[in-house]
Amino acid sequence: MGKKLVMAQKRGETRALCLGVAMVMCAVIAYYILGTTMLPLYQKSVWTQKSTCHLIETNIREQEELEGKKVPQYPCLWVNVSAVGRWAVLYHTEDTRDRNQQCSYIPGSLENYQVARADVEKVKAKFHEQQIFYCFSTTRENETTVLYRRLYGPQTLLFSLFWPTFLLTGGLLIIAMVKINQSLSILAAQK
Repeated sequence: MGKKLVMAQKRGETRALCLGVAMVMCAVIAYYILGTTMLPLYQKSVWTQKSTCHLIETNIREQEELEGKKVPQYPCLWVNVSAVGRWAVLYHTEDTRDRNQQCSYIPGSLENYQVARADVEKVKAKFHEQQIFYCFSTTRENETTVLYRRLYGPQTLLFSLFWPTFLLTGGLLIIAMVKINQSLSILAAQK
């Protein structure tokens, strides 16, 4: 009976150690992936100053109004605001600015023109309801763009690091408990 108990205990310890090591390895891989993808985007984001924006005007732009530049045919919203004491163009996120600098807001669904137009109208109406809102600006003097929402802010970074940290902590706790159990069983066997 004693030998079977020791063998079962040894098998269980081995499995628990493998689980702990696997959790730690998954956490390390997740940290590496986040460190190479998310962290550079967070560091590259220059819109760190939270400001108050006052709405100046909003326009819905169609394809023919985009200054002769060839763009896909979809409606988009153009928003001008006053922020940090100067006129600026409001962009929804960092990606909106990169996708099309002629649009402040690009609707999510571009397949159906009518649905996209209704989405843009709804966002325009919300801006007119709330004339003053928070936005993110940069500390550069000559920058004339602000963001409504940061994609790569500190909250996003902390949320992304939560699960790898949870995995790492859990894996280390499992390894520590197995090692403590082994040392206690050795001490009990010596008595």
